Amino acid sequence: MLVLEVLELPGRRPRGRPERRFLDVVKEDISRCGADTVEETYDKYYSYVDLTARLQSLAQKYSHIANVSSIGRSVEGRELWVVRVTIDPNADSPGKPKFKYVGNMHGDETVSRQVLVYLVEYLLTKYGEDPRITELVNTTDIYIMPSMNPDGFEKSREGDCSGDSGGRSNARNMDLNRSFPDQYDGTTARREDIPEVMAVIRWIQEKKFVLSGNLHGGTVVASYPFDDSASHQRQGRYSPSEDDTLFRYLALVYSQNHPVMKTGQPNCPDAQEETFKDGITNGAQWYDVSGGMQDYNYLYGNCLEITMELSCCKYPPAAELRNEWDLNRESLLAYMEQVHIGVRGYVTEATSGAALTNVSIIVAGIRHNLTTGKYGDYYRLLLPGTYNITAVAPGYISMTFYSVQVTEGEATELNFTLAPVPSAATGHNTPTFSTPSTTRNKNSPPLLPPEDQAIQPQEFRHHNYADMELFLRNYNSEFPSIAHLYSIGRSVEDRELYVMAISGNPTVHDHGEPEFKYVANMHGNEVVGRELLLNLIEYLCRNYGTDPEVTQLINNTRIHIMPSMNPDGYEAAIEGDVRSYKGRNNSNNFDLNRNFPDQFFTITEPRQPETIAVMNWLKSIPFVLSANLHGGSLVVNYPYDDDKEGTIQYSQSPDDKVFQQVSRAYSQENPLMHNGHPCEDLYPDEYFVDGVTNGANWYNVPGGMQDWNYLNTNCFEVTIELGCVKYPMAKDLPKYWEQNRRALLQFIHQVHTGIKGTVSDSRDGTGIPNATINTNISEKNWRLSKYSKSQKGPQPTQNPSEKEFQSLIKDLSLGPGLEQLVKSTATENSFRYRRYKELSAFLRGLTLNFPKITSLHTLGQSVEFRTIWALEISNKPREAESSEPKIRFVAGIHGNAPVGTELLLEFAAFLCINYGKNPVITRLINETRIVIVPSINPDGREQAVEKQCTSTQGLTNAHGKDLDTDFFGNASQRVAEAQPETRAMMDLILEKGYTLSVALDGGSLVATYPYDKPVQSVENEGTLKYLAGVYANNHPKMHLGTTACSMGNIPDGVIRAAERQSHMGSMKDFSVDFGHCPEITVYTGCCLFPPAEQLATLWAENKAALLSMLLEVHKGVRGVVRDRSGQPIVGAIVVLNGGVRVFSMEGGYFHALLAPGSHSIEAVADGYQQQRQEVRSSAISIIIELDMDNSIFGLPREFVVASAAASMTALVVTACIIWCVCAAKSNHQKDGFHRLRQHRDDYEDEIRLTSMGSKKSLLAHEFQDESESEEETLYANKI
Repeated sequence: MLVLEVLELPGRRPRGRPERRFLDVVKEDISRCGADTVEETYDKYYSYVDLTARLQSLAQKYSHIANVSSIGRSVEGRELWVVRVTIDPNADSPGKPKFKYVGNMHGDETVSRQVLVYLVEYLLTKYGEDPRITELVNTTDIYIMPSMNPDGFEKSREGDCSGDSGGRSNARNMDLNRSFPDQYDGTTARREDIPEVMAVIRWIQEKKFVLSGNLHGGTVVASYPFDDSASHQRQGRYSPSEDDTLFRYLALVYSQNHPVMKTGQPNCPDAQEETFKDGITNGAQWYDVSGGMQDYNYLYGNCLEITMELSCCKYPPAAELRNEWDLNRESLLAYMEQVHIGVRGYVTEATSGAALTNVSIIVAGIRHNLTTGKYGDYYRLLLPGTYNITAVAPGYISMTFYSVQVTEGEATELNFTLAPVPSAATGHNTPTFSTPSTTRNKNSPPLLPPEDQAIQPQEFRHHNYADMELFLRNYNSEFPSIAHLYSIGRSVEDRELYVMAISGNPTVHDHGEPEFKYVANMHGNEVVGRELLLNLIEYLCRNYGTDPEVTQLINNTRIHIMPSMNPDGYEAAIEGDVRSYKGRNNSNNFDLNRNFPDQFFTITEPRQPETIAVMNWLKSIPFVLSANLHGGSLVVNYPYDDDKEGTIQYSQSPDDKVFQQVSRAYSQENPLMHNGHPCEDLYPDEYFVDGVTNGANWYNVPGGMQDWNYLNTNCFEVTIELGCVKYPMAKDLPKYWEQNRRALLQFIHQVHTGIKGTVSDSRDGTGIPNATINTNISEKNWRLSKYSKSQKGPQPTQNPSEKEFQSLIKDLSLGPGLEQLVKSTATENSFRYRRYKELSAFLRGLTLNFPKITSLHTLGQSVEFRTIWALEISNKPREAESSEPKIRFVAGIHGNAPVGTELLLEFAAFLCINYGKNPVITRLINETRIVIVPSINPDGREQAVEKQCTSTQGLTNAHGKDLDTDFFGNASQRVAEAQPETRAMMDLILEKGYTLSVALDGGSLVATYPYDKPVQSVENEGTLKYLAGVYANNHPKMHLGTTACSMGNIPDGVIRAAERQSHMGSMKDFSVDFGHCPEITVYTGCCLFPPAEQLATLWAENKAALLSMLLEVHKGVRGVVRDRSGQPIVGAIVVLNGGVRVFSMEGGYFHALLAPGSHSIEAVADGYQQQRQEVRSSAISIIIELDMDNSIFGLPREFVVASAAASMTALVVTACIIWCVCAAKSNHQKDGFHRLRQHRDDYEDEIRLTSMGSKKSLLAHEFQDESESEEETLYANKI
């Protein structure tokens, strides 16, 4: 790794800063900014919240020419907002070159951030009024990113001219302008440390920008490439690019339109001697910068970029902003207009007229090429002159225009038409993609980063259904711009048939972009393909934007990956299975690869749901190429799979040569497959030439999927057998990835061979679907004729900005904060009920996919020996954090009401999937210990029946006991031994340390608070009712109070539990009385066991309410009890409002929830004086310091001690006299002496208890005799 020494060079500010602290992240409250469409005042800096509101407001007001979206997120989760300004901003159309400005790359260089916001507003407000602006917007695709480093900005301070506040770098102390791949040093930064850079890299690769400006601060000059040289000489070494003259011109355009910059004399206070001729400089000559963004744009991104330094002071007072805008306005506009100089045009295919992408445009004498975009368009910036220009593409004859005259002003239009080389005309041309040469002139910059930097999958294991589902949902959430998870149907056992689409636009079919698919695990016990496709998803997603091959494939292909077509069979299969049939078929015991309609034979078996789903899927998307991944041999098998005689013989399709070609493309990249001897131990006589075979020539398969693909759709499919062992051990999975990685990618490349084009109506140019394409050779080739219009994607989400954590809680609790969080954290899921086995697998899947924030514990076992699981979610799940509030979510105490169980499983997945992606969720998990017990009564759940709204089947455990009547803290109250499920939960509750507990049940739509037992009054009722009310108020129906089933109207949807159904021994009461933790019970719906189709609605109704509990647990009063020396006091009693008691834990921490209002707090500990104070807040942190108690019975300690000493002396003397008298007596008299000693011990115990004085009343309840009456216990130990 290159290490740059930071020096104070003459006239320069250091480009590195110390590591910053992780900022508290808060939910932005756009509502407080209002619909900010007022005229710009140029007198303030926009915080992240203000910036977000301003940009969204402008985009909304001028939606016909602007939209706002995010290209990614910062370390701390802030969106990297980009405003797109152009006519029809929601569509991507050819003919408009793409331009971008990026500001605030260094967080403490802030003028650019504001100036770019002003530029956005200027373009929008002047459009239609100013002809110049109107022309620019109509003809240019403009992208403006005001802040690339929003985390650094939030740390910076106004008036800091030299950057001493430390906001220059990102939140992981990485200088973003030293973190791009460098032409000399390669990549030096870890990807996880620079999410901002990775997002911009993906953006650059995707958009193919033509011209760009990177706005900085610290002096006043325009700097152009290169920024470094091979020698990395610190200063004074001019490092020219191939377009050096053009770059100098572009830099001059900016500087000469800037009144200060053009003088070349910035006159910065700390570098008054620094000058720049004409206000421009070569970057490396100024000083060497390795890993800079402008060089990356030029070398790797088709884009010419320069860096503009706008002001001497990095973060000047806001009063100077108007002047900075006036100084830069004309420069910004004039520079943007340069995107239209040089040469522009299209490259098309000669025979079909189709656009050709990734064609190299070569200008003789300038050794820097660019490539065409998705519509075959290119924009080559050139200065006036005469040029020879060539278009080159693999598989096509190159074409050159000589003596092309480029004039000043608008670009010269130059269109190329390329004819295929002779081999390409027969359908055997090489793929239209290229990889960088391994050797090159050292002065010629690489076009793309080296391939060997690709990130490989990190974990190899067998994924059961729950694990696979969580894996897919996680990648869908983490890479939303290129990944889209969807389901095509369900299996016999109601498991989703998931597909992950990966593309630059994954949700829709793009015109001219081929559709490709992989399907695996059709036979449930053939599992290698399933794991390879999960590996492939990880590989594609994590390498997009940095690996050239992956980026090219994703940008030009829509890749559909179905890891498991037979998830039911997989669950029945056994690891280590070599060649058996266990799990091969679906749950109805049908072989899915014998279940498709066949051309030669009638398939009599009923069509299975998995088969029907796949057939419908294939008819809905115009797939071009596909592979079906199997196991049991090592070969690629191509159609036909059978023949009309049903004998083993070659059954040739019309496209036999094409099938052979694509099959060999896979086998040749597999180091074992192409040898042709797949499984010599199992099948010694089996041999396949080149590792490929015709299906029917191997063995007959009527009803196979690959033949149905070919005969009934536009899709060519082969079947790939990946290994001799059907279900290998997990330890062997890495070698399968190594053997197949290149082959999997190479096979995708084959989708770009052959011919492609569009069939359109000659009258109006509209596409004609379902047209038949005939060729003059025997092969059908590939037919692309179904096209669909792009859909508008999801709107960008909002994220929190920097404030204190309690401000986050407050903002989320008030107004639309929580609603915004719910909208911004949608996760794809298809709900269904899970029985015990699937529930356990799901929980284990969470720990496997999110090991850093989850820990799974067993609380005990049920009567029928099912484990009662507890999942902890926190940033340190295996460490005790007494300073963090601890919340408990439980469900399933009644097995016939399983909705709560499913809600908590989804809640757990929701939290895990959004951790590290959504800053609010991340912060809440970091600050909270969340314990989820999804099923207390798993035995009862196994007996319950779906769609039974009132049935009691499954209500009790296997012993017939209603567990919610089995929680008793005193032996005198218990008539029988506690049930094992009850004991497991009681042990968890008695761990103490919990601040709040929420239990989910069914049969009503209401929130209840303690007590279930009949009591005249409830201590701390206001707080308990308040907590239940918070849940109800965040539920769209519950708070109305009118849908409480048979209970009639319930005001606000909240009721004391005893008023709903009074009973003894409830978990809620036990939690309050003995766990000192308030618990509310939420009844999620009138139907105990509603149909699974209703679960998605129930989740939507309860999502915000569940999140609100995570907010409430951070309210109330929390703090530390310590002595005057600062030592924490453990076990101190904190009495709230004269009744509710909590105890200080390790570190002296305590926490109690309280309703908003005034409250009194008393603290007492043995040996310390009692303290009392008043607080007037429902979310406050306090420190209680206790003085040593120097009095006994109200008398000075010294007097009492002296008196006690005199008494003890008298007792000793008396004892001696008695001993002397008794020494002469018999043995039975000695026994009396022993009785006297025992009596004395009792007396001393009484003295000890009496000495506790006024504290006795506070502590009395902690030493209750278990023999006390039920009535006495009824009112004891309230919280």
